[in-house]
Amino acid sequence: MKTWIPIAFSGLIFSQAFAAEFMVRSPEIKPAGTIAQEQVLNGFGCQGSNISPALSWSGAPAGTKSYAVTVYDPDAPTSSGWWHWVVFNIPASTNGLAKNAGNPQTNLLPAGSIQSRTDFGKPGYGGPCPPEGDKPHRYVFTVHALKVDKLPLDADAPPAMVGFYLHQNLIKKAELKARYDR
Repeated sequence: MKTWIPIAFSGLIFSQAFAAEFMVRSPEIKPAGTIAQEQVLNGFGCQGSNISPALSWSGAPAGTKSYAVTVYDPDAPTSSGWWHWVVFNIPASTNGLAKNAGNPQTNLLPAGSIQSRTDFGKPGYGGPCPPEGDKPHRYVFTVHALKVDKLPLDADAPPAMVGFYLHQNLIKKAELKARYDR
């Protein structure tokens, strides 16, 4: 009996140490890689296709009732960075977003999801387009696991307001970071 307890206990520690990690992946965006022209903005001097990448996530934490997805450039030449995509009220049963879901005309987001305004002034995905000749900018694709079914916001909510509610209701987040320059 004395040998059974330590073995059972060590197995418990082993299984907890290898519990699923909350992760986000994309077939188009490689970790620490360079963002392709397909995801780059078509405007402000950039000539990309402005197609949001497919995203998938796994290992959601217990208690997750909904998700939000954001794309943020902390290197933008502003005092507050630049929000490129803001989506919230994604149902907890969802484990990813389709490629080009950030285009409001495609209706590819899960039912009930809301895309709100970005720093481009309107809802939807707006790809990278840093100033020409600037250092490479970092783009952080984040999936937020939330403890509420819905945020009390609509498509006109500015990114800072969404960010406030995300921080208030966050259980855990998963990030995918990439770079782009021109």
